[in-house]
Amino acid sequence: MEVNLNEYKKSEAVALSPSARDALKRVPSLTIEPVSGTEDRYHLTPGSHVGALEVGNLSVSIRPKLPIGRVLYLASYAMEEIDFRQERFDFEDATSLVEVLIPALVAAANRAFARGLLHGYRTEEESLHTVRGRIRISEQIRQRFGISVPIEVRYDEFTDDVLANRLVKAATARLGQLRIRPESRRGLASVAARLENVSLVQFAPNAVPKVRFDRLNGHYREVVTLARLILRHATIETERGGVRATGFLMDMNVVFQEFVTRALRKSLGESERTFRSDKGIRSITLDKDGEIPLKPDLSWWNGQTCTFVGDAKYKNVEDRPVPNADLYQLLAYTTAVNLPSGLLIYAHGEAQEAVYHVKHAGKRLAVAALDLSGTIDDLSARVDELAIRVREMHQKLTRTASRPELFASADCTTRAKVDSPG
Repeated sequence: MEVNLNEYKKSEAVALSPSARDALKRVPSLTIEPVSGTEDRYHLTPGSHVGALEVGNLSVSIRPKLPIGRVLYLASYAMEEIDFRQERFDFEDATSLVEVLIPALVAAANRAFARGLLHGYRTEEESLHTVRGRIRISEQIRQRFGISVPIEVRYDEFTDDVLANRLVKAATARLGQLRIRPESRRGLASVAARLENVSLVQFAPNAVPKVRFDRLNGHYREVVTLARLILRHATIETERGGVRATGFLMDMNVVFQEFVTRALRKSLGESERTFRSDKGIRSITLDKDGEIPLKPDLSWWNGQTCTFVGDAKYKNVEDRPVPNADLYQLLAYTTAVNLPSGLLIYAHGEAQEAVYHVKHAGKRLAVAALDLSGTIDDLSARVDELAIRVREMHQKLTRTASRPELFASADCTTRAKVDSPG
C-alpha cells in the first residue's frame, strides 16, 4: 500500500492496521488522527519531516512544499558549502525526494568513478607466516616469545576500501532498502557492483564522518556529499509489533537553520569561531546560577562577548501572526547575552517582516523573511542582502555594548557564560 503526503497538509482518510498505525507513531512530526465513526481509518498530517518511509507493507512518501531540487540544494550546501548547480537536481516530474536522490547519486558516482575507483593506503596489523612491512617487535615478544611464526607485522595496504567509497556504498545500500522503481534499483546495483570489494559499514545518522578533500580526491566531492546527506537523514531501522520501519526523512527545520547559518557566515566572511551555530555554543544561560541553558541558532562573537543573536525558523505559520513562543525565545536570548535586539529569520511565505518593541525591557525583536525560490543566483543575492542587515545590527550592537549606559533595562544584565568552541 502506498500513501503520498504533502508537508504540513492533512491527508484524506487512510486505512491502517493497528501495527502500521503504531509504527507510524514513531515518525517524527507526523500527526495521526482517527476519523470519527471508524475503527481503522486515519488522517495523517506531516510536520517538517519530508522524504520516504517503509513500514511493513506500507510505503509513505512525504513531499516538501519547496521544489525537491531546491531542498537538496539547501541540504547539500548546509553540509559542505558546495555550490551545486540546481539543474543537476531539476527533476520536475519526480514525486518524492528518493526519486531525485537515486539518479543524482548514480550520476555523481558515475562521474567520480570515470577516473577509476579512489584508492588509498590503510594501515593493517596482522599475524602472518611471512614478513610484510614492519615486524611489531614488542607484540611478537609479548604474544609469541620463542616462537618464530606466525609473525606480528604492520604494513600499509593500497586499497579501494577507503572511507569515501565506504560512504557511497553505505548510501547505496540504504536507498536500496526502500521500495523503488526497477530502473532506480538497476542504477543502484551498478554502483554497488563497482564497489564490490569495499566494506559495507553502518554509519549512525548523527555520526557520519567527513572526508578531507584535496587535488587527488576532489572529483569525489559531489558523490561523497550526496552519500553523507543520505546517511545523515536515514532513519534508524526499528521494529515494533513485528513491523519493520526504515527510510529517509529530512527535517526541514534543521536544513533551513543550517543553510542560513552557513550561507550567512560565508557572505559575511566570518569563521565558525566568530559566527556560530547552536552547535558552536557550549554554555549560554538565562539565569545567574546556570540552570537554564540556551542555544540560539545564530550568534556573532567578539572574543567572549556576543554582539548579535538570532534564530532561524522553518515552520508552518503562513497567514498567522508570528508565534508568541518564537518571540519569547528570542527575548530570552537577547536577555541572556544582554543585547537590546535580536533577529528571527523565517523562510519566505511563513511570516511577514515586522519589528516588536518589548515593554519595560527595552528590547527590539525583528522578524525577517528569506525567499528560497528562484534561481541559485537569486537566492545567493537574497542571502547577501540579509547578511548586510545582520552586519548592520552587529555593528550597532557592538557600539552599544561598548557603552553599557545605553541599555534600557538595568535588571537584564545577566552575562553569558561561554566556552570557546574548540
